[in-house]
Amino acid sequence: MDLHVELAPGEGRRDGLERALRDAVRDGRLAAGERLPATRRLAEELGVSRNTVKAAYDQLVAEGYFTARQGSGTRVAELASPGAGAVETAARVRAPKFDLRPGSPDVGAFPAAAWLRALRRAVATAPSLAYDYGDPRGRIELRTALSGYLGRARGVIAPPERIVVTSGYVQGLALLTRVLDEGGGFGMEDPGLPFHREVVRRNGGTVVPVPVDERGAVADGLGDAAAVVVTPAHQYPTGVTLHPERRRALTDWARARGALIVEDDYDGEFRYDRQPVGALQGMAPGCVVYLGTASKTLGPALRLGWMVLPPALVDAVVDVKLHSDHHTETLGQLALAELIDSHAYDRHVRASRLRYRRRRDLLVERIAGRPGVRGVRGIAAGLHALVEVDDEAEVLARARAEGLAVGALGEHWHGEGGRQGLVVGYGTPRERVYPEAVEVLGRVLGGA
Repeated sequence: MDLHVELAPGEGRRDGLERALRDAVRDGRLAAGERLPATRRLAEELGVSRNTVKAAYDQLVAEGYFTARQGSGTRVAELASPGAGAVETAARVRAPKFDLRPGSPDVGAFPAAAWLRALRRAVATAPSLAYDYGDPRGRIELRTALSGYLGRARGVIAPPERIVVTSGYVQGLALLTRVLDEGGGFGMEDPGLPFHREVVRRNGGTVVPVPVDERGAVADGLGDAAAVVVTPAHQYPTGVTLHPERRRALTDWARARGALIVEDDYDGEFRYDRQPVGALQGMAPGCVVYLGTASKTLGPALRLGWMVLPPALVDAVVDVKLHSDHHTETLGQLALAELIDSHAYDRHVRASRLRYRRRRDLLVERIAGRPGVRGVRGIAAGLHALVEVDDEAEVLARARAEGLAVGALGEHWHGEGGRQGLVVGYGTPRERVYPEAVEVLGRVLGGA
């Protein structure tokens, strides 16, 4: 390893080396467990004798900063930093024993072997220019693969030249907010995810609440809004599917006003009780921006999403992306393209759909009919269910006492006074933990 050490002029070489190494450990520049350079090599780099370095190492071993063991060299010792115990304790307190919050898939089921094979093939065949700065729109290999996949699986009209690869859904929403003339603001579903509303606000947009009922988002009242953001396949968090009449009303509004519909297809692949509902974009590709992501199908850590844009928006979005992050990282794009082209992605999605359906069925079986549960909604698709309860605050308090984390419907309303409930995600827990987590939820809902 290379080790940057500065010896102060006028200070004895051994004392100066001890001080510099001691400060490096205290400042965290030398991490616990780090192996120090051999005494001969460090002596050559510093222009001092090997005995000087050895003496400094021995002194710091005696003081407890270093450890030395025959055959493994000299390493930095584990030192307790001030407040570290309190931080670790707080982290343990924050981590729930059972996590049924919505928003994440079962990352323990990530197809690591298939991904590794795809990555190896992609790296083996990638041109050398793939390791240089890339096209802000994303690699053509992934855009071509997505064009075919989105067309056959989601009914999206997606020529590769109209696809922009992003670092997830949030970046796509932020780019659109910065590109569009704010005008009358961004319509956003009520209830909806508060974090997404904040993304729009922080990028210069104004949020206009759009009511949601049993048939989905209500287009009335959008007026002169520049865009409306909807989750038509499986509304978050209520779980309703946008009714065909509402689809037509939204597209008619967008055409008449010259506005945009932003379609968040966050979990469109996971439909259980009938065929998946096709994307809204297929009805009106000229006024719908389609946003998709690999966060629910594979895992949020990949940070891979995609936008399918109307032709008039492509250049403006590409320019903003160029000046925000230049382009999304390349190797993940190449691997995902290979995964899609080999149909390993389809196989993984099908296997995940069966697994999540079993989880959904177990959830409904364990909580339906419990005292205080007024209904379980939104279960035909997705990775979460809306459980309507009489007293949200009381149920959440019982859940915390049991070490169970769930989402609260009350947090999703734009204002106050909306109906109460729990947003229960059945994707997050690992397979072996999930049955116990659902059992605890049943006790909590039953008041036991």
